[in-house]
Amino acid sequence: MQYIGINHDGDTWAAALDGTRVFPLASVTDFWSDADGWQEKALSIRADTAGGRERADVTEVPLVPASARVICVGLNYKAHAAEGSYKDQDLPPYPTLFGRWTASLSVGRVPVPVPGGEAGLDWEGEVAAYIGRRVESADEATAADAVFGYSTFNDLTARRAQKLTSQWTLGKNGDFTGPLGPLVSRDEAGDLRDGLQVRTRVNGTEVQNGNTRDMIFSVPAIISLISETFTLHPGDVIATGTPEGVGYARTPQWLLQAGDTVEVEIERLGTLVTPIGEPSLRARA
Repeated sequence: MQYIGINHDGDTWAAALDGTRVFPLASVTDFWSDADGWQEKALSIRADTAGGRERADVTEVPLVPASARVICVGLNYKAHAAEGSYKDQDLPPYPTLFGRWTASLSVGRVPVPVPGGEAGLDWEGEVAAYIGRRVESADEATAADAVFGYSTFNDLTARRAQKLTSQWTLGKNGDFTGPLGPLVSRDEAGDLRDGLQVRTRVNGTEVQNGNTRDMIFSVPAIISLISETFTLHPGDVIATGTPEGVGYARTPQWLLQAGDTVEVEIERLGTLVTPIGEPSLRARA
């Protein structure tokens, strides 16, 4: 089953997605209060083809509650770690974690402005995992069972701001720089440890081609570690890291400019398309 967030009846709703048809289910808050239950209900609601709407006729929004924590994992693929901070060092014993605010999230096809003072934005195609059940001090088996599903994600990064200090928060929270694709339920997406191909293209040119088998830290291990310190709740998101091939590590550097288009294609999860727009787009934030 696939899901998107939509504007519906003056609120943000979760909706089932079936091809080009959208079937509103419940407010985002109600959906995440019982995601497994809505998975069952969605099957019967989707069967009523008269109740659906065309996807082109709805306004899509992130399927994430305002209260959600978005925890991102840095340098989680071996080759990307080697092209970044761990070029000549042993791999870290623990994942590098940083936060995004929900205000930075967006969806596919929404233009993303290059922040002021930046030479451009950098791409980071990756898988986002969505928490479906409360997780507190969980072992890895329990953590794995708490994942409701996955989506495509592009962790668009303002590198100048990111590197001003040892903390990455500023460079990882530009306006609209966290586009998410439709959520694909775990039963349909499978297990990332079995391997999903992750590809990123800029203006049609492939710039990243990795596989989730190459993650240093698995999603269950990451969730288990986080849950030792704070409780995860339904609707929280774990952005699992990006493969090698980012723009800042190239010679010469290659950064995204207004007019560019980025595509993140992930096996079983679909393709997320993001245009890069002018700085004036920030007025929408």
